[in-house]
Amino acid sequence: YFYPDLPKGYQISQYEIPIVTGGSLGIATEKGDKTIRITRAHLEEDAGKSLHEDFHGMTGIDLNRAGTPLLEIVSEPDLRSPAEAVSYLKKLHALVRTLKICDGNMQEGSFRCDANVSVRTLGETTLGTRTELKNINSFRFVERALHYEIDRQISVIESGGTIVQETRLYDPDADLTRSMRGKEEAHDYRYFPDPDLPPLVISDADLEQLQAQLPELPDARLARFVSEYQLSEGDAAQLTAQSEIADYFESTLEQPGGESRLAANWINGELMSWLNRSDLTITESPVTPVMLGQLIQRIQDNTVSGKTAKEVFAALWEGEGGGDVDTVIEQKGLTQITDTDAITGVVSKVIQAFPRQAEQVRSGEEKVIGFLVGQVMKVTSGKANPQAVNEELKKQLL
Repeated sequence: YFYPDLPKGYQISQYEIPIVTGGSLGIATEKGDKTIRITRAHLEEDAGKSLHEDFHGMTGIDLNRAGTPLLEIVSEPDLRSPAEAVSYLKKLHALVRTLKICDGNMQEGSFRCDANVSVRTLGETTLGTRTELKNINSFRFVERALHYEIDRQISVIESGGTIVQETRLYDPDADLTRSMRGKEEAHDYRYFPDPDLPPLVISDADLEQLQAQLPELPDARLARFVSEYQLSEGDAAQLTAQSEIADYFESTLEQPGGESRLAANWINGELMSWLNRSDLTITESPVTPVMLGQLIQRIQDNTVSGKTAKEVFAALWEGEGGGDVDTVIEQKGLTQITDTDAITGVVSKVIQAFPRQAEQVRSGEEKVIGFLVGQVMKVTSGKANPQAVNEELKKQLL
C-alpha cells in the first residue's frame, strides 16, 4: 500500500506461519485468577510515526522507527472488562521487560496497545461487531478509552443503531474515541510472499538453548518471594511488577540485618512515594539498596524509631551525610532514647501533667494510653522508643 509512514510501499509481516501460535497468560482479577488465551505472536516491521499536531496545516512523518522489528501479540476475546484488559497489559509489560526484549516505554511507543471492543446483550453467545482502538500509549488511557467505547456502543445499539466495523482513535484530552477509517479485512491487505526472505527454521535445539537462557520470570519470582521471604501475595506482586524493583529488594536484603517484610514495606511505601513525587524510576533513586538496608538495620537495633527513620530517609534522598545513615542520625541528633531511667522520668512528668487521662487509664480505659504515649513522644521530640514508653506507662498506671 502507499502511505507516507512506510516509503517502500509494503510492510513485511509473518502472516501464514507466525513465530508463535497458542499459549496463554494468567492474570489476577477481582473474581480471582483468569487465563487469557494467546492467538499468535508474529514479527513484522514497524512503520513510521505520523505527527499531526506538530505542524500547522500539515502532517510530519518521523521515520526513525520505520523498518525496525515489531512483535505483535494477539489474544483471544477472553477479556471482559477494562480492568481485566489493563491487568493483562501490565502482566505482558512485566514479562517483556524481564526478558529485556523491550524497554516498555509506552510514551515513546516501544510498547503499544490496539484494543478491539465489542458488546453483546446478556445471554447472547455470538460476539458483536468490533471496533479497533489504535495506539493507546498508557495503561490509564487504555482503561478510559475502553470505558468510553463500551458506553458508546451500548448507546448506539439501545437507540436502534448498528455498530460499524472500523478503526477509531482515542482522544485523551476530550476523553472520547473518533472514527479514523473503515476496518480492513484480510483480503484488503493483498498479502504476497517476499521472495528475498528465506524460510526461518527454529529447531528443538534452538528452543532448548533459549529455554536455558531464560531469566526468572515474574510469576516464578512472585511465588519465590512469598515462600522464601514470607511476604504476602500483594507485597510480592508489587515488588515483582518490575524486575528492577525486585532486584532492588533483593539487594537491600543482602545488607547486614536485612529483614524481608520491613524492606518490602519501605520499598512499596516510602520509596515508591518519593519516586512518584520526583518522577523517577527505581534505578534513578538517590537512596540506594545499601542505604536502605543500613536504615532498616538501625530501626531493628532501636537506634531510630520507624517514624524518625522517615526523617533520615528524607535526608538521604537530599544527599545529606554523604549517603551514610549513621552520619545523618548523628548530625540531626535523631538517636532514639532507650535509656530506662530517662524514659521513666519523662513518663512520670507526663502523668503529673495530665492527671485526668492518667486516672482514666487507672479506671480501665487503656485506649487513653495512646494519648499519653503521644505526649511523651512530643516532649522527647519523637526520640523515645514508643514500645518502651508504652510499657513504662502501663507499669506506672496499671
